[in-house]
Amino acid sequence: FTILALLSGHAAAFFFSKPPPPPPEPIIPTFETELGVQEPLGFIDPLNLLEDADQERFDRLRYVELKHGRISMLAVLGHIVTSA
Repeated sequence: FTILALLSGHAAAFFFSKPPPPPPEPIIPTFETELGVQEPLGFIDPLNLLEDADQERFDRLRYVELKHGRISMLAVLGHIVTSA
């Protein structure tokens, strides 16, 4: 009788346990509210560079884009000055 009581006690410990809660879904940032997003197109990423990116990667790519834009504006200005 004692063995049966011990076995049923161990079995009940596993039988009535709660299932673990589901893991929280990861928060994927959307960049729809960033500066430069305009209607009617909204946020555009045609090369999917920001598909799984976080805010830090977005800020880095934006910084590099601004830097390259400024360099190209200076290059055009240099071309205009030297060819005039």
